[in-house]
Amino acid sequence: MAQEDIFKKLVAHCKEYGYVFQSSEIYDGLSAVYDYGQYGVELKNNIKKYWWDSMVLLHENVVGLDSAIFMHPTIWKASGHVDAFNDPLIDNKDSKKRYRADVLIEEQLAKTEEKINKEIAKAQKRFGDAFDEKQFRETNPRVLSNQQKYDELHARFAKALNDNDLAELKQIIVDQEIVCPVSGSRNWTDVRQFNLMFSTEMGSTAEGASKIFLRPETAQGIFVNYLNVQKSGRMKIPFGIAQIGKAFRNEIVARQFIFRMREFEQMEMQFFVRPGTELDWFEKWKTSRMKWHQALGFGEENYRFHEHEKLAHYANAAVDVEFKFPFGFKEVEGIHSRTDFDLAQHEKYSGKKIRYFDPELNESYVPYVVETSIGVDRMFLQVISAAYCEEELEKDSRVVLKLPPVLAPIKLAVLPLIKKDGLPEKAREIINNLKFDFNCQYDEKDSIGKRYRRQDAIGTPFCVTVDHQTSQDNTVTIRYRDSMEQERVTISELGKIIGEKVNMRRLFEKL
Repeated sequence: MAQEDIFKKLVAHCKEYGYVFQSSEIYDGLSAVYDYGQYGVELKNNIKKYWWDSMVLLHENVVGLDSAIFMHPTIWKASGHVDAFNDPLIDNKDSKKRYRADVLIEEQLAKTEEKINKEIAKAQKRFGDAFDEKQFRETNPRVLSNQQKYDELHARFAKALNDNDLAELKQIIVDQEIVCPVSGSRNWTDVRQFNLMFSTEMGSTAEGASKIFLRPETAQGIFVNYLNVQKSGRMKIPFGIAQIGKAFRNEIVARQFIFRMREFEQMEMQFFVRPGTELDWFEKWKTSRMKWHQALGFGEENYRFHEHEKLAHYANAAVDVEFKFPFGFKEVEGIHSRTDFDLAQHEKYSGKKIRYFDPELNESYVPYVVETSIGVDRMFLQVISAAYCEEELEKDSRVVLKLPPVLAPIKLAVLPLIKKDGLPEKAREIINNLKFDFNCQYDEKDSIGKRYRRQDAIGTPFCVTVDHQTSQDNTVTIRYRDSMEQERVTISELGKIIGEKVNMRRLFEKL
């Protein structure tokens, strides 16, 4: 099945089983804005807990913060967002559709890369264990030709981005004969910049209102509170400040479900270090963050690092953690060495000293910063994409979300075999005993087989069936989602069996 079709099924599954809904759907929706349903919000909260505890609980020198969405407008001038927070956009004159010019070129590069991978896959199938991929890449004429095209386009694209050459970006699109996905034509406008910040007004009267912005990132709330946290917490460098919060960007090209939205949530940590040590810390956090992703068990081959073609104005190093979504490898997290740009800018614009006195050096300086920034919504989509599975069984098929048990919204479903003979009451008794430790669900509707399928689709890792034998010996049947295996256990064992699988300590020990 084509990956595009799988993705469409995944989006439909998220709605059908209460994970994600289109915002304002009864009014025909609001583009690129989504609501999280009863299971979606639980998964989202579990992802946030996994991130928060891995940062704040496991690191003595990382503390938390919750800064306001509304901030003084000068902050965004100081940070460069007013002047430089732009996307290069291009319109197709026939379809009237708008696209990001850089994304169109990246997709063209991906097509060339896919041609190379297809040649390698065919050769691998033909030669089997004797296949030497390195030699094949270096000698096969078709691979060499496509690799040359890729390298030339890549170099030209990187230069245009770094030079901020909008005319060259358009020329690349023209030369590559890139067509509009809707109209199929190459009738393009010039490329121009578009600022992504939402603006609003604050004040009780129209005359007295001042223009402010909805924050496009949570990082600046950390920077302007750097001294407050450092002094009140008596923090010594190196130390970090972590934050989870909403951010807003007026994305013109918002697509691929919740991958790119106008209202989204970020998990960011700014790590303050001594100048000159920032690149060492950059490498440490780069390694640490990749471990965090891979600990979920979705396969190391589905992750990779992507070095930035163009560094942001504040950075001296930047890399993305990319995950293989159904629509290809895409960014889920960025690790950036931001130098002292942010703190120095706020010191300049505010007129306040934002310095750290280092007792070891006996001097004051503006700290350098290493940032890790991950989108909650993209992480959510990564988890759902990796977990979604369609399986053909002997007699039928099933759709199952193989979510890591620690992240699953519902940990345990308790199912009375029939709705009489005291079985529902016994099932309720089990839930009442376990609900203090796990998110449990009671389900008595339909046959036991249909209930198993429903819990598979939700992603519930454990189902417990209460039958007539239960009232005789206090045993139940526990069914494991991924293997569908069943075993008879005592009710008193349930807490331990489930607790061992859903305890986040199992993840943290891999980090």
